[in-house]
Amino acid sequence: MSAHAAAAAHREVAAPEDPYRLTKDGIMEPPVGWRHSLRHLGPGLILSASIVGSGELIVTTTLGATVGFALLWMVIFSTFVKVAVQVELARWCISTGQPALTGYNKVGPKIFGLSWINLLWALMALSKVLQMGGVVGGVALALSIMMPLVGEPMGSASLGLWTAIVALGSIALLYSNKYSRIEHGAGLLVVVFSFITIGIAFGLPFTPFAYSMDDIAGGLSLAIPVGAIGAAIAMFGITGVGADELTFYTYWCIEKGYARHVGPNDGSEAWQRRAKGWIRVMYKDAFLSWVIYTFGTIAFFIMGAAVLHPQGVVPQGNEMITALSRMYTDTLGEWAGLVFLMGAVVVLGSTLWAAVPSWSRMYVNLLAELKVLDWHDTAARLRWIRGFTIGLPLVWGLAYLFMRSPVLMVQIGGVATGIFLLAVVVAVWHLRRTETDPRLYGGGLFNALLVVSSIAIVLLGIYTGLAAFKLV
Repeated sequence: MSAHAAAAAHREVAAPEDPYRLTKDGIMEPPVGWRHSLRHLGPGLILSASIVGSGELIVTTTLGATVGFALLWMVIFSTFVKVAVQVELARWCISTGQPALTGYNKVGPKIFGLSWINLLWALMALSKVLQMGGVVGGVALALSIMMPLVGEPMGSASLGLWTAIVALGSIALLYSNKYSRIEHGAGLLVVVFSFITIGIAFGLPFTPFAYSMDDIAGGLSLAIPVGAIGAAIAMFGITGVGADELTFYTYWCIEKGYARHVGPNDGSEAWQRRAKGWIRVMYKDAFLSWVIYTFGTIAFFIMGAAVLHPQGVVPQGNEMITALSRMYTDTLGEWAGLVFLMGAVVVLGSTLWAAVPSWSRMYVNLLAELKVLDWHDTAARLRWIRGFTIGLPLVWGLAYLFMRSPVLMVQIGGVATGIFLLAVVVAVWHLRRTETDPRLYGGGLFNALLVVSSIAIVLLGIYTGLAAFKLV
């Protein structure tokens, strides 16, 4: 057999293993019920790892410290309102086997081969360099405070060295880009810090920083205090499922095997049955992740409102970690400061763990739409993804060392995410109308929620854009 024929035969054997290539060999009947579905859940854990991180630890806690309980309703609203859009985009991806940026590029008009939505995505990606730089910086800050390697804990030398270690460590751990490793690591990181934080937040009534039901009721009054609009908008953009998480959730649904198990659409009743079954599995996955990140978000907000706000402590600049540690030391004692620092490494590290492979896939998908590579060439796709796995942590680390204000960096990313949510809603409705099989549409209740979610995102997205240009 010639070398060319051997390579072709190898590709034929390997093709069914590519989750982005739908073949009959990949078809699998969907599980029924929660018990049988559990081992097929996982994309939501990666999503939760990304969400229960910079947004919750930095933006949500800072907001609670700034306004007290007044915006508790916004915390709940921001986590809930985007789920329907997330699920609808994932429904399209499972039924077609295509990732989000491929779908976005089908929404005209186009400029130089890219749709206006993907061009907006590219602009958001630039702002996300700052946000993810803030995450890298947060991890480096916590590690430097725990163990300064050179000079003072907050000094340039120690922070620079720890930033390099965090970036290089991320590359080493995630270079393989194996789905199973990413999923298992994300699940572990989410569980460790979320349950500790939730436990402390709901245990505050038994401490000197107790809050009452009147505080909670006041926070649900649907009001925005004067001076808190900017922080509230950034929080809406970054907490819950942001535009970036809505987008990369599709890649993990595909790599978990949902689309491959459905198989190519042959129009049959069997395909429809499989598609509905695996979409139901995705529903369970999305619901579980929603529960995790909603309770995590509420816990961080309550801790900021109950502990930091009464003392007038608001996290700023490189003092972010020490200010946030007050939530623990003031509640449990000085010993808890070390626990918090370790927890901060875990929670911010979870965002980094999920973000590096997720953003790597999205960048490569964008390049594929520009015809730089063939997305369905498995070897080339993995080679490019690994290239971004090396490059992104280094760029994010340099962004932090240049700006050194994690709170502001994360908030900038949050505002950009809020604006891009508008474009995602447009894409979701376009793909639903043009490519999603009508037999797979959700029921009446879900469709009503999708409409409400879309309207809310559009209105807040417009406001975010106007506020960004100081027009309101």
